[in-house]
Amino acid sequence: MKRMKFEIKKLDDALEYASKQLRLQPKYIDIEVVEKKGLIIKSYIVEATVNVDPGEFGFEMLTTMFETMQIDASIEMKKRNGNEIRYDIQTNENAILIGKGGKTLEHIQYYIRNLINSFSDERKIVLVDIGGYKANRKKQLEIIATKTAKKVARSKIKAKLDPMNAYERRIIHTKLAEWRDVRTESEGQGKARKVVIIPTRK
Repeated sequence: MKRMKFEIKKLDDALEYASKQLRLQPKYIDIEVVEKKGLIIKSYIVEATVNVDPGEFGFEMLTTMFETMQIDASIEMKKRNGNEIRYDIQTNENAILIGKGGKTLEHIQYYIRNLINSFSDERKIVLVDIGGYKANRKKQLEIIATKTAKKVARSKIKAKLDPMNAYERRIIHTKLAEWRDVRTESEGQGKARKVVIIPTRK
């Protein structure tokens, strides 16, 4: 949870000040006076704390999104390792929400991730999957990684994979992290960024 301490002369201004500093609406912030200072010219040491659970907020935003789109959806939220939040979604419109090449799903995840991280000091890993698309995609990428790594190890010639987003590149890097015959690195910028599989033995 985000929190901050600050000193202020007028207690009535504390919530507005905290709202600006934390970049959140006042309704998401609780104010507590920690210390009163001074006898004549008083000031207050105040602690402002976010009163929202980031994961639950993401769940509510997804629910509202689908209700607005008039799409029936089942959402399951899972938390792991203290900083990872995953939403598994099943809808009657999986194809529309996933989009071509998973682009729409990627935008939904980006939106929800930014919302959630606006409430937390610690960077949260946020994953959104619809209809098992990412789980299936992960399997496909791991197969590609393994097949390509074997070819690189055998031929001693590096190989460049197709451009991928950060999530997909991480799958490749993780899959091949313990291989002795190859190593991986990313090259390129933005949407053109891709994984390169390089032989370690000549």
